[in-house]
Amino acid sequence: MKSKAIKIAVVTALGVSSLTGCMGQMATTGLVGKFNLEIVDNRYGREGMFLLLSPVYAIASFADLFIFNAVEFWTGTNPLSGKSPAVVDTPADAILKVNDKLDSSMTEVPLSYNGDVKSATMQQIDENTMQMDISYLDGSHKLLRGEKGEDSVAFYLNDEYITTVSNEELVNYVQTALLRNSNGK
Repeated sequence: MKSKAIKIAVVTALGVSSLTGCMGQMATTGLVGKFNLEIVDNRYGREGMFLLLSPVYAIASFADLFIFNAVEFWTGTNPLSGKSPAVVDTPADAILKVNDKLDSSMTEVPLSYNGDVKSATMQQIDENTMQMDISYLDGSHKLLRGEKGEDSVAFYLNDEYITTVSNEELVNYVQTALLRNSNGK
């Protein structure tokens, strides 16, 4: 009886998490695919590696579907690739319009609310460093700094390293933001 209840709980938990996790960038699976393409340089070898790595693909897909894509859904950014917006927030010409009367508060990523920010000022420290001083309504401050490398930018919050983003990812982000703004979203 107890094992039946545990099975039902596990199935329910997986089902609920999959409702928010199936649409995403599949970054883990992409990393496995990239590894597969880089390790061998011909199509037959790549197919052989794909077959050998099929258990790894299965594990990576499971992790994407139930963990990383769910995090991407709720935060708006994929934790592995660092890419944003989330796939589910990417503007597209939808075939079906589900609810055009949806309240505007329901169209934004829930964890990206910045209503507690009083002000933010940017300054260029040197040719490779930009810094943003963020003041909050409660009187606290944070310092966000970006340091440009050869092909990426490293970000620090209050002198603590956060992440590194490739120049390509930044360009894609800016293009997506411009597309969103031009569509009135």
